[in-house]
Order: sequence, then structure tokens, then C-alpha cells
Amino acid sequence: MAPIPLLLLPGLLCDARLWRDPAAGLSDLVQPLVADLTLDSSVAEMAARALSQAPPRFALAGLSMGGYVALEVLRQAPDRVLRLALFDTSARPDTPEQSRRRRGLMSLTRSGQFRGVTPRLLPQLVHPRFLDTPLATEVMEMAERVGKDAFLRQQAAILSRPDSRPDLPGIAVPTLVGVGAEDILTPPDLAREIAAGIPGAALHVIPDSGHLPSMEVPEIVTNLMRGWLTA
Repeated sequence: MAPIPLLLLPGLLCDARLWRDPAAGLSDLVQPLVADLTLDSSVAEMAARALSQAPPRFALAGLSMGGYVALEVLRQAPDRVLRLALFDTSARPDTPEQSRRRRGLMSLTRSGQFRGVTPRLLPQLVHPRFLDTPLATEVMEMAERVGKDAFLRQQAAILSRPDSRPDLPGIAVPTLVGVGAEDILTPPDLAREIAAGIPGAALHVIPDSGHLPSMEVPEIVTNLMRGWLTA
């Protein structure tokens, strides 16, 4: 069987490391392509760039900000998407409080205080059992690689993203919705809302994981994605 083209969309301050282990675990099944979401300041531009580099038809997976971009890919090119997987994301726009905090971080960054992912922020991203481990170091290093300029572009894109909830009922491809059971940033209720809105979507709450299950529990994510790709 020919490999399935799989377009993978990273989250805020994430790069290809986010998807490294599931991509490797699915290497017998997929031809992976990790989009670069560091170059643009809107989800529409991010989606258009990813589409320009993707094969004609593909399975699509996004985590966090990557989920926002995945939903935009479906708006721009629904006929090109074979399957959809959304991890630890939301279909909602920011609340006013989230927008306020986001703008505050952008102001600090512009004043030369880019902090990336610090030990103080790690409890929002990973399950407590991964604090003070090599995985936590990898998360911080990944953010440093993305850097402050891309962080500002990504935050601007997130701030201006549309409300995707009205689009959910029109998604007509096999859809997997996954979320870490201990995700603080995009908690399971947001995943349940997405799964309830997409006809036939399968919801999986992933135990012992926070916001980055593809790094925290890659075996579970790989198995979920294998079932999604072969169903």
C-alpha cells in the first residue's frame, strides 16, 4: 500500500520535535510533512503556506495552535483533506482575559524580555511527572529554537483567529479528537465541544498527559493515530 501523506501542524513555540515520535512510529504507514508555522502572522497565511507545500490530498493533524491552522486548512481546501486529527486545541476564539495575557507577553517580548518556555511555565504544558526530566528540557529547547520573532507572529495569528465552532458541523472526514486528561491550557471540555460538533468524531481523553501528549505519551498518540489512519 502506498504511504498516506500526513501533514503535521505544530503548536505555539513548537517545531518538528513535537511530532517526531508519532511520525517515526507511523513510518510504515505515512509519508509525513511537518509544516513551518513560524513565518506568518495569521492562521490564514499559515494555512495557505502549508497548503502550498503539501501534496494534492493528505491526512491532517494539528496540536494546539496547529489545530487552529488545521481548521483553517479545511476552510480553504476542504476537498484536499482526507482525515483530520485535532489534539489539545479549541474551536473557540480567545476570551478577553486570554487576549489580555497574550498581549502582555507580546509587550514583554518586544521590550527584550522573551522568555520562551521557562521552568515556571512548564506546569502549564506537561503533566507533573515530566517536570525536572529530559523531556522538560526538550520543550524549553524547542521554544528557544522557534525564538522571539516567530513567537510574536504566532501570538498575533492566535489573537486574530476566527471562531471555528460554526464550521464544525460541516466537517465530513473521519476525525480524531484527542486531549491530555491534565491539559490546563486547552482542557478536555474544549475537546468534548469539538467532538460533539463534528459528525462522527471520535474523542479520546489521554491519561497522564498535559498539553503535549505527542511528546509526553507518544506511544498512546501513535496508536490513536494508527487507528484513525486505518479505520
